[in-house]
Amino acid sequence: MFISLRSSVLVCLALCAGSVTPALAGESSSPAAAVTQAVLPQVATPDVLDLDGKPQLSGGDSQAVTPASPAAPATTEVPATSTNFSRAVERAVSPSGDLQSEVAELRAADAGSHELECLATGVYFESKSEPLAGQLAVGRVMANRAASGGRFPPSYCGVLFQRGQFSFIHGRSLPVVSHASRQWQTAVAIAKIVDQRLQESAVGNALFFHARYVSPGWHLKRVAAIGNHIFYR
Repeated sequence: MFISLRSSVLVCLALCAGSVTPALAGESSSPAAAVTQAVLPQVATPDVLDLDGKPQLSGGDSQAVTPASPAAPATTEVPATSTNFSRAVERAVSPSGDLQSEVAELRAADAGSHELECLATGVYFESKSEPLAGQLAVGRVMANRAASGGRFPPSYCGVLFQRGQFSFIHGRSLPVVSHASRQWQTAVAIAKIVDQRLQESAVGNALFFHARYVSPGWHLKRVAAIGNHIFYR
């Protein structure tokens, strides 16, 4: 009797445990299922740049976005006025003031005009072996004659071709000179310097000159001696 009662109690307890356990399990699993099926709120993520510099969403989908103009580097385009500015600077460049530097800057094969070619020819044949100051002085005398107001012809070519003035002149044609010669190009530079009065010469307003090795017996005022020439007015 005691044993059967004990067995009955055990059976009851076993039945109670079987009926309660599923209920507890169901209650504990319900929240997990609810959490799994819950829809999470969408959170906006900022755009990022990929290695190519293209805007890209954080999810990996490319987005065709044209960068705003302020984002472009300031130096990607050269201002349209820079070329014009460079040319203006080039036009504004003037000789440095030093005769040697000016000659180096102005050397050229082409004198630029027939008158300057006549002046350069006179400088070349009369003083190509002289120092630059001596060549400048010869060119200055020719320019002084052209500006003398009627005493000599009023042009460089007129001064050069005046009868009996320059022994290298024969007829009405300029002597042939190699324009590739450095001495010729120096004479061209001297002619430009004289014509534009970029340099003053020690001979001032001299109108005559001769080589040191001759004595013409002129009754003129001697104003300077430069290189192999003596200058008078």
